[in-house]
This record gives sequence, structure tokens and C-alpha cells, in this order.
Amino acid sequence: MEEKRKELNIIDIMKTIPHRYPMLLVDKILYADEKKVVGRKCVTMNEHFFQGHYPDHPVMPGVLIVESLAQTGAMLVNYYIENLNDKVPYFVKIDKVKFRKPVLPGDVLTNECVLKENKGNFFLLECKAYVEEKVVCEGELTAAVVDKEK
Repeated sequence: MEEKRKELNIIDIMKTIPHRYPMLLVDKILYADEKKVVGRKCVTMNEHFFQGHYPDHPVMPGVLIVESLAQTGAMLVNYYIENLNDKVPYFVKIDKVKFRKPVLPGDVLTNECVLKENKGNFFLLECKAYVEEKVVCEGELTAAVVDKEK
């Protein structure tokens, strides 16, 4: 049986991935190992995107739910890439994404990403986002980890 890794807080996350406010869309890692990572994003009315999406009916944009999944998945990549601070993960493919329910202020997204395939610096992740144990978004994300341009 695999040993559960300790939870990672926002400071640990910022030491691992390059995202910062307002684009940092994962607040905590609840579980992480070489094959699976589970993260959390607490969605509040204070999010900058709710000002325009939509003022009278705030809904988290689907593309930002996918980005939150990707950032959670990037924490898994940390197990495979040395010197991650000198690298940056990029989307190379987003496939089979489906949105099942809107995400609203007050919701807590629980993101789950499972490694399906790793070929060198390419990673295929099967991802699902849940709110209260109901799938709100799912799909496959492929990322490439490349050197940062200097």
C-alpha cells in the first residue's frame, strides 16, 4: 500500500508551480504521490473573474476550472522533473473535457488528477473536478514541461 504524502499548503504550492494571484487556482494539496494528486480550490465571491462572469449570475468560467485542474496536475509532475524551478509546464492538448454543473461562489472544488502516461517531459493526466462529491468537470490534459526562456 502506498504511503500517503502530507498535505501541502499554499506556500508549498507556490514553491513548486510558477502561478501567482490572480491566476493561482489551487489552494491546498490534500494528497499527492507519483500517480495521483488531489487538490482544493475554495471559490469565493471575491474572485476577480466574477466581476464580469456574470455580474447578476456569478459562474466560474469553465476554462478556469480546467486551469485549476492543470495546476493541481502540475504538482504531480514535480515527482518526475528535476529542477522544476527552471522549467514551466505548458498545455499541449486538452481532450474530452465535459462540464457537468456550474461552479458558483461558495463552492469548494476538489480536483483529482491521475497520471495515465509519461513519456519524457510529456504527461497525460485524467482529471476530474468535484463539488460536494459530484463531478462538475472532467477531461484529459496533456502537458509538456520545458525549460524557461532566459
